[in-house]
Amino acid sequence: MSLAKEILGRWAPALGGVELKTGSHGRFEVSIDGQEVFSKDRLDRFPARGEIAKLLEPRLGSPPEWRSTSH
Repeated sequence: MSLAKEILGRWAPALGGVELKTGSHGRFEVSIDGQEVFSKDRLDRFPARGEIAKLLEPRLGSPPEWRSTSH
């Protein structure tokens, strides 16, 4: 699952927008409202699966119940 899908799948109704930027030299950074959440350059690694969601939750709150659970 892509990071964008993971974020949108959890918080789509709560987000005003998501911006993906291309980078260079293997950069991978995640920011919210201009504040860094994760930096591959600083940590010298990519995030583990689910790590970005865990870092975003304190800032965005628990993901809202917005998808129907009935089939």
